[in-house]
Amino acid sequence: DLDVIAIASRPGLHCVTVLFIRHGAMLGSRNHFPKISGDANVRQVLGGFLSQYYLGRDAPSEIIINSDIKDHQLLQDNLSQRSGHKVQIKCRVRKNRLRWLQMARTNAEHGLALQAASDSTIRRQFKALGEVLGFEETPQRLECFDVSHTSGEATVASCVVFNTTGPLKSDYRRFNLKSVSAGDDYAAIAEALRRRYVRIKKSEVPMPDLLLVDGGKGQLSEALTVLDELELDWLQVVAIAKGKSRKIGKEQLFLAGMSMPTILTSDSPALLLIQHIRDEAHRFAINYH
Repeated sequence: DLDVIAIASRPGLHCVTVLFIRHGAMLGSRNHFPKISGDANVRQVLGGFLSQYYLGRDAPSEIIINSDIKDHQLLQDNLSQRSGHKVQIKCRVRKNRLRWLQMARTNAEHGLALQAASDSTIRRQFKALGEVLGFEETPQRLECFDVSHTSGEATVASCVVFNTTGPLKSDYRRFNLKSVSAGDDYAAIAEALRRRYVRIKKSEVPMPDLLLVDGGKGQLSEALTVLDELELDWLQVVAIAKGKSRKIGKEQLFLAGMSMPTILTSDSPALLLIQHIRDEAHRFAINYH
């Protein structure tokens, strides 16, 4: 008899999956979404979850987790005392236990993705993004562009589209940028935007409320130049840079007319939406490449 517990996390959102194994058979699983304010690492979230989850229930003789936790021995002794039998917490396992742990991890990742993309969550994120950027009304349609190449060769670009229900995959577009000089990311983003927004200006494609580009000040400048050429300079543009540490949650947002980047907290709903659409644009570009 054992519980198998795995956590999957992204800034501001965590999913913990518990698999119930009794008499060697899996009886089912359940996902939990701990609400954590501010920054917390996986060890802290998982440790806090375990101490609260078993507060009102008996622990099985064995608990398997996918990340070690602080005060491991202290929690193990406490659960043993509460449950009236020895409880072992393990994070290094093999054979069947490892397969169960991998299954729990997969379930946690799926649960995290579904929660992040749920209607209520994404609508809240759109509203938060509009407030951060000073929109009078919540934006309804976003486009994000990314460029991919191998050492400057075979350059392609992607355009992904989101609305308040999530990704609009039927509206995604890919660009094969043969005319771009090797490694010229600025020219690449300019060509992709020009090809896309010529069609938008002709009303062949719906106009987004916000344009996002992966990159920094250079990509922002190229986007603004293209929009100015096409007389679409009223469209708001945000360039998403990874920041000095290149860590998720530390992104810098460059906006027209702002000398300094905007940096949101790692658990900001607006930042979570930006990360989601940026990562989807990156995935789509890489797959095409």
